[in-house]
Amino acid sequence: MNFWILGRVAAGSGDRLVHFRGGMQGALLMALLAAEGQILSTGTLITELWGDNPPDSVENALQAHVSRLRRKLQSIEPDRPTSRLVAQASGYRLLLDGAGVDAKVFTDALAAARAAVGVRPTEVAYRLREALALWQGPAFGGTAAGMTAEAAAVRLEESRIAALELLFDVELKLGCHTDIVPELTALVRVEAPNERLCEQLMVALYRCGRQSEALNVYQWMRNRMAEELGIDPSPMLRNHERAILAHDRELRIREDHLLLRQPVG
Repeated sequence: MNFWILGRVAAGSGDRLVHFRGGMQGALLMALLAAEGQILSTGTLITELWGDNPPDSVENALQAHVSRLRRKLQSIEPDRPTSRLVAQASGYRLLLDGAGVDAKVFTDALAAARAAVGVRPTEVAYRLREALALWQGPAFGGTAAGMTAEAAAVRLEESRIAALELLFDVELKLGCHTDIVPELTALVRVEAPNERLCEQLMVALYRCGRQSEALNVYQWMRNRMAEELGIDPSPMLRNHERAILAHDRELRIREDHLLLRQPVG
């Protein structure tokens, strides 16, 4: 059994695949997957599905949706002797024993990459790209409705950005600046204002001999931050502009560009 939440909400086993495109069963599955195998109380699930406007006989309504989701999951995995969706204590739990969840694969890969970044950079870059390829869109397809699923979506998005930042740090160290310029350019444009990605693009452009473009990227981000956030770039990003103007040695290919994140003394 596999579950997908990075860009779509789906469950499948073998040639059986079910997509959950909104609705109560989709919201219920999202909350249970966000709980990562832990029990969610009846009250929490009611809030996840109906917010502040539960229907009359809401516990009966919840039981009905649980039963429908349970039958759907059993139809995907007909040979499993017991249901994955079980009632326990004062709530419900999705048993994930033997199941794969793309979000768990992603977060485990990120943790492993962080642990190995100083000793196996080439492998780290490969594993991070492999993990990031699991993302086919926003977590839960951008349709997370309840607080449990929304909180999980925020955490996963933060982890995705962290993985991207780590990936480009590693690839800059490996001398891959030319290869990552197009990808970084697109990310800086479409993501929320992100100084780390902007910094990495500036370094990559400089190492490609495109100093003026690197400085233009800084000015563009400075204007964007002023318009959207009402703030100036951080000392870290300003330090990169200074380094580019001064042709700082840490900007040279295969030098440690991370030293530029330290405060100017």
